Amino acid sequence: MILKKTNAVLGLLSSIAVVVHMAYNCFCYLTFYYNPALKLVTSVPLMVLMCGHAICGMCAVFLLGDGTRLDLYPQKNRKTIIQRISAALIFPLLIVHLKTFEAMKSLSESGIWIGFALLMVLQLLFYVVITVHTSISFSKACITLGLLVDEKKVRLTDRIVVLVMTALLLVTSFAVVKGELSMFVHI
Repeated sequence: MILKKTNAVLGLLSSIAVVVHMAYNCFCYLTFYYNPALKLVTSVPLMVLMCGHAICGMCAVFLLGDGTRLDLYPQKNRKTIIQRISAALIFPLLIVHLKTFEAMKSLSESGIWIGFALLMVLQLLFYVVITVHTSISFSKACITLGLLVDEKKVRLTDRIVVLVMTALLLVTSFAVVKGELSMFVHI
């Protein structure tokens, strides 16, 4: 149970860190203000927390048998399946995310607009995957830690988290796309 609780704490801290990181990046893209130190302050803790969360999550699936028999109750396990698929997609998309700015700059300078558009789509997919994973996982982490026990409160928490994360997704997507188009596409 220590592994599951550690994973839940890391997941909740990652959720907070991802909100801070997304909010800071929205600010940067909307105001065209960039501070490398603030970028590190919002991204490094997020990466450390996410890596710890991922390691604990994989250990829970492989060592505790949490990954078995999802097919028995497909309706009840739908969220768990989506949670795990989104988790699996985070790291390959994270690699793209970390290189997006440099790649977009290079592609726009070379006039490779199909690659530029594909990169923008992958970037938006990354935001969606993070949002979905966070939205599904938040209440589960609270349940694991004993913070949520009432089913009505779980549903309310799920709704609030989905609304907040969806709003953040929309604002971030708008800010980043608008900012990148302004920086790299000159008509």
